[in-house]
Amino acid sequence: MRMIFIRHGDPDYEKDSLTEKGWREAELLSKRVSKWEIEEICCSPLGRAKATASCTLEKLGRDAHIYEWLEEFPVKIFREDLGRMKVPWDLKPSYWTKEATYYDKDRWTEATLMKTAPIGKAYQTICDGIDQFLMKYGYERHGGYYLRTNPDEEDREKTVVFFCHLGVMLAIIGHLIGASPAVLWHGFFVAPTSVTVLASEEMNRGEAYFRCQVLGDTRHLYEGGEPVSQSGYFTTPFQG
Repeated sequence: MRMIFIRHGDPDYEKDSLTEKGWREAELLSKRVSKWEIEEICCSPLGRAKATASCTLEKLGRDAHIYEWLEEFPVKIFREDLGRMKVPWDLKPSYWTKEATYYDKDRWTEATLMKTAPIGKAYQTICDGIDQFLMKYGYERHGGYYLRTNPDEEDREKTVVFFCHLGVMLAIIGHLIGASPAVLWHGFFVAPTSVTVLASEEMNRGEAYFRCQVLGDTRHLYEGGEPVSQSGYFTTPFQG
């Protein structure tokens, strides 16, 4: 099974839609995605993800299934250093790296700042959402990996595409590979309309683990002459 996560295009957060640049990105992306053989297209309920998906859906003549747990990570924390509510990442490295709990895949939600909001409950909802989704395709969570419930069924590669957001995407990947989302949030950037691919591997038949093949690929933007957006990043994205 192949799961492809696509971040929404360059966002207009005020309107929960896309900027003019974001629409150009989504159009270039749609030319790429429309060539794939896709089992199911899934989408966040938020406007910027729906807008990004719309270009692809129009080309394919298909609809997307909306999953509430694919919305951007829904809980914010109060940042005293900023004096306002903010997403639970983009913390100063001198602050979060000194607390070992952030690195723990099972206890990161118990870190000092994370405990000030229902971060753990929100994360569990996301984990339950992707696990229930995978059950539909015959993958049952078993500790840190998945058991394929139909191992004798004829193998057929299935590709599912998710139009969603940076925060929720990295939270899902953390759950799938057994890593703290706090570390992924601070250590990785995926640009608007970038493509991230995870595929299941079976060293023993019927025992599946999801491995990242591609992270944040923006080939379609390079080929279309569209610069990579800086949204969510604090330095200049690589444009080569």
